[in-house]
Amino acid sequence: MIYLDNSASTFVKPKEVIKANIDALTKYTANPGRSGHQASVKAAMAVQEVREKLSNHFNASNSENVIFTQNCSEALNIAILGMAKQGGHVICTESEHNSVLRPLNYLKEKGIIDFTVARQSQKTGIVACDIEKHIRQNTYMVICNHISNVNGDKADIESIGQLCKERGLIFLVDGAQSCGHEKIDIMKSNIDFLTIAGHKGFYAPQAIGALIMSGKAIPEPIKFGGTGTNSLDLNQPKEIPDRYETGTLSTPSIVALGAGIEFVENHFEEIKNRLDDLTTYLNYELSKLPVDVYTQPENPNGVLAFNIPGTHSNDFCNYLDEKWNICTRGGYHCAPEKHKALGTIDQGAVRVSMSYFNNINEISRLVQAIKHYIK
Repeated sequence: MIYLDNSASTFVKPKEVIKANIDALTKYTANPGRSGHQASVKAAMAVQEVREKLSNHFNASNSENVIFTQNCSEALNIAILGMAKQGGHVICTESEHNSVLRPLNYLKEKGIIDFTVARQSQKTGIVACDIEKHIRQNTYMVICNHISNVNGDKADIESIGQLCKERGLIFLVDGAQSCGHEKIDIMKSNIDFLTIAGHKGFYAPQAIGALIMSGKAIPEPIKFGGTGTNSLDLNQPKEIPDRYETGTLSTPSIVALGAGIEFVENHFEEIKNRLDDLTTYLNYELSKLPVDVYTQPENPNGVLAFNIPGTHSNDFCNYLDEKWNICTRGGYHCAPEKHKALGTIDQGAVRVSMSYFNNINEISRLVQAIKHYIK
């Protein structure tokens, strides 16, 4: 099998991540921080160690501002719903995932906020001027998908972050598709909230994400329940991270995420170069064929979208799976505004998404399959 659906979830995991996950199931299965006994304390210390790794990786002000979530979608919901401002206005971009668009639409339908979708003026991605023209007097937040999970378009988060700082706006960055192969400094880029999907760029198990906060903006919690602290108080704790980490944490997944962070940091340049090489090679080969490519050569970010004229993307992906044992993804990738912008609402798009564990031979096999289908 050739697996090229890594934007949904990386399939091959580093041996270090697998070992950490197995070790955690034997060493850290007590409830972290919920009891005073040594097993609980040991698990809590393992969780804290990973919290500090994430804090250091993204240059957060302190590890308490790292919130573990079930996934990136939950992290985005905490930031969006928790910071909702009655009568306020939010700007997002055409590259947003439904984990952004649906919470925003929910708030709009409830009459709480209004929001605007910014379109990109540059072929490679959103820039500050695309955001600036939509700022209103009541705008309080800008949400920006860093790298599109559809076609790899890359937003200029540095310039957008500077704009947000100058205008006093909250800046939320969806890093689901960029974390693990893009350097992100939340202090330097003036990011108030950064969300990550551990099972993608950090090669962790599924069902682990994180919200990394600058500490300048504090959202209201959106879930309530046990945190192991202040148990006699019926109010949700104000202390961070307890305020947002309701219920039992997935300690094995968190520990495995820690191993994934170490793997990425030890191989960062190799990972980035591998994604660059594979994406560039595929884009070049497709440029010689009668196909529609939606990924710019300037964005070799491990994600490439294309279509074969006259063939629905889902049909072609099924062909690749059944005839060639190649896993890709067709359809709309939970990003309707991006497909509107690309003009692919009728057809969707075939998405090829690569990881460090893919190679040129696999991409060559994909190109061979495409040529065979066209012929």
